[in-house]
Formats: sequence, structure tokens, C-alpha cells
Amino acid sequence: MAKVELKQPIVEEISANIKDAQSVVLVDYRGLTVEQDTNLRRQLREAGITYKVYKNTMMNFAFKGTDCESLTQYLEGPSAIAISTTDATAPARVICKFAKEAPKLEVKGGIVEGISYDAQGIIEIAKIPSREELLSKLLGSIQSPIANFARVMDQLAEKGGAVACDAPASEEAAPAEEAPVAVEEAAPVEEAPAAEEAAPAPAENAEEAPAAEETPAE
Repeated sequence: MAKVELKQPIVEEISANIKDAQSVVLVDYRGLTVEQDTNLRRQLREAGITYKVYKNTMMNFAFKGTDCESLTQYLEGPSAIAISTTDATAPARVICKFAKEAPKLEVKGGIVEGISYDAQGIIEIAKIPSREELLSKLLGSIQSPIANFARVMDQLAEKGGAVACDAPASEEAAPAEEAPVAVEEAAPVEEAPAAEEAAPAPAENAEEAPAAEETPAE
């Protein structure tokens, strides 16, 4: 079987992996211990990142005509490729974090959302929070005002806030107490009994009438 036929499946595998990639990072893994390499692979796998070691010639063939073609300049020495199709910053973030504990791991360069970056650029991208972290912060900023409002309402309820809020209304209604004063000024209406005392006067006149009848009797 020709060498070209042997290489073709590998080139196709690389091409398939980078086809829908949001991020591709090349690293030089020389100097890593077996334990370190195992831990790096585990962390990348847990983050949903594909990580493999390929020959530079295979990657060179696969990169041609794609966004990754600019990475061919970094295909010197042993190279491993980290690929993510879901999180554009994940490969850079995981690799750069791991490199702090394993300085032998060297970032060569990468592609993030179609844009080429050198090693320093990938290090800067690694500082960007993950999508989940950004969403969590956004959700927290939205919930914060709601939580504060609920806390204030709870405090008001504990302190009898509803009664305190009604108190000013009672004070404003206080002037209504002046109404009885108006009633007291109308008290002279009680003079009506005087009219009842005058009513018996006609009765006195009625008693005098019989006296007039007695005179003719004589």
C-alpha cells in the first residue's frame, strides 16, 4: 500500500476535527512527564476538547485551504493539537492554566473563531472567562436587584412596615375632629323647649272662660 494511501485517513481525520472548530491551539509537549501528559489529556477531555499528537506533515496537508493554514508556520518540532467545537476559549484556558504547573508545556499559536494568534495572543485569550462563567455573572447581575428588593420588603414586613405606611394617612385625617366644634356652635337649637313652655298659656285663658259664665247665674 502506498504511503499516500496510509496518510490519507489521518489527514481526513484532522480535517474533520478542525472543520467546525471554534478554536484550535498548537502546543509543544516535549518535556512533560507521563503523569503530566495524562493529567493534561484528562483535563482537556473533561472540557470537551479533542487533543491529539500528529506528525507535522499530516497537519500541514489538513490545514491547507482552511482557517488553520496560518498555523503551518508553527509546525516545527513535536506538535500536539487541541480542538474545541463548542467553546472558543476552552483550549487556551485549559492549556495555559496547566502550563503554570508544567512550564515544559509550550504554546505555539492558535486559531480562535477564524482569527490567527501567536503564543502571546493565546495566553491573553486564556484570561477570558468561559461561557458558563459569563452567563452566571450576567444572571447574578439580573437577580441582584430583585434579591435586594425582596430583602427590603422582608425587612419592612418584620418591622410592621405596612402599619408604618398607614400612619401618615391617619394624621392627615385628624382635621376631621374639628367637626364636633361645628355641632357645639349649633347648640342654641336647644332653645326649642321654651316654645313648649309657652304652649300652656292658652290653657290659662281657658280657665277664665267659666268665670264669665257664672255672672249670668246671679
